[in-house]
Amino acid sequence: MSAAILLSFGVIFVAELGDKSQLMAMTFALRHRWWVVLGGITFATTVVHLVSVGVGHFLGASLPTTAISLLAGLAFVIFGLWTLRGDSLSDDEQQRAQKVTGSVFLAVASAFFLAELGDKTMLATVTLAADHDWVGVWIGSTVGMVAADALAIVVGALLGRHLPEVLVRIGAAVLFFAFGAWLVLEALFPDTPAGTISAGAVVGVSAAIAGTRWLTRRTRTGVPAERIDTAHRS
Repeated sequence: MSAAILLSFGVIFVAELGDKSQLMAMTFALRHRWWVVLGGITFATTVVHLVSVGVGHFLGASLPTTAISLLAGLAFVIFGLWTLRGDSLSDDEQQRAQKVTGSVFLAVASAFFLAELGDKTMLATVTLAADHDWVGVWIGSTVGMVAADALAIVVGALLGRHLPEVLVRIGAAVLFFAFGAWLVLEALFPDTPAGTISAGAVVGVSAAIAGTRWLTRRTRTGVPAERIDTAHRS
């Protein structure tokens, strides 16, 4: 079992690096508490990989992926619209913050569940479970994916602390739209580089966010003081 755990951990961890699931984790962490995001990812990953090892061990075939990818793409478009709308709490609603946290957990878990069904990490888990101990593959693949996504959560949480709320909301919405387009294009046109196109959009938004952060810091530290000094001299 230990060999299956180590093998599946390494395979899935490497497969997740730069994958859309990692980018999704970073996006969710921009706006929500990191432990809620990590909990939703862990729950969804545990369930998806249990299904994967079951398919690989007992059936030896994968689930149909086209309809699932289309459904996941639509879900991410909805998440993007929800993010653009924004959320604000009144004094009374502050007392119900626990319910909001619960809804975020469900949103993250459902998003990752839909996105991972038919993804390359699921197919890799199915393949590993067909030839190795399924319990070991389940444990190793789950831990490997959670570990890779945890790295992205750290990045998203750190960025979210230093960026304006409006910028975070718009950036997250654009990323969700890109994920939705990624999944839909992969389902409808499997031979086209949909991932490359959507990844380019993600990189562009990330660069814009980083540039805005740099300009904000520069403005706060230097530009206003210089302008004020010039005004006093004149």
